[in-house]
Amino acid sequence: MPTRYELYYWPTIQGRGEFVRLALEEAGASYVDVARQSKAGVSTMMKMMQAETGTPPFAPPFLKAGALVIGQTANILMYLGDRHGLAPKTESGRLWVHQLQLTIADLVQEVHDTHHPIGTSLYYEDQKSAAKLRAAEFRKERVPKYCGYFERLMVGSGGPFVTGRKLTYADLSLFQIIEGLRYAFPKHMKKFERKIPALVGLHDRVAARPNIAAYLASDRRIPFNEDGIFRHYKALDK
Repeated sequence: MPTRYELYYWPTIQGRGEFVRLALEEAGASYVDVARQSKAGVSTMMKMMQAETGTPPFAPPFLKAGALVIGQTANILMYLGDRHGLAPKTESGRLWVHQLQLTIADLVQEVHDTHHPIGTSLYYEDQKSAAKLRAAEFRKERVPKYCGYFERLMVGSGGPFVTGRKLTYADLSLFQIIEGLRYAFPKHMKKFERKIPALVGLHDRVAARPNIAAYLASDRRIPFNEDGIFRHYKALDK
């Protein structure tokens, strides 16, 4: 029997859990988004994280697959990629896609730090001045550095996806990066996207895939909001 996965993540935001959702949806995998399906889901998630034995995850997202409990977004995607045709078959190919996903994770952290540069326990309003400085540096230096890197990979891939002819979970994650940056920095991205046509093309191809298109049109796709990683504050988008 196919595995029915249990995804544990916060019920009202896309966040890091969205990278996992996109892979599950593209694969047509059977899964339960636990905290969204049950009022007790969050408390169950917290209890699993606080366990003293086994392999308790540090933080969500994490995935339960049979007896396995797998934490860390890139780790979950490596597992799903191997089992659902979303990763290369060779060891070198799998490591390469995992490396790309870890680079994406670095970018996601930098996105988060644009609105919370001092501390996650503080409100955005408590660090607004520092956020303006961090966001300005992010827009000027970090977006071109990261997106320029993936643009070069797309141009050199020889195919419609970042590793060539076959879609991997890294392509799904790059789709989410462009979606998130468009939401958080719409003014900046409107100008900047002219410099990354191959990456924008990848975004559009992923969005048009039947399973992804159906997911995006469904209520399973949580809208972006100002509680997630990608947040839109006018003061940070110049």
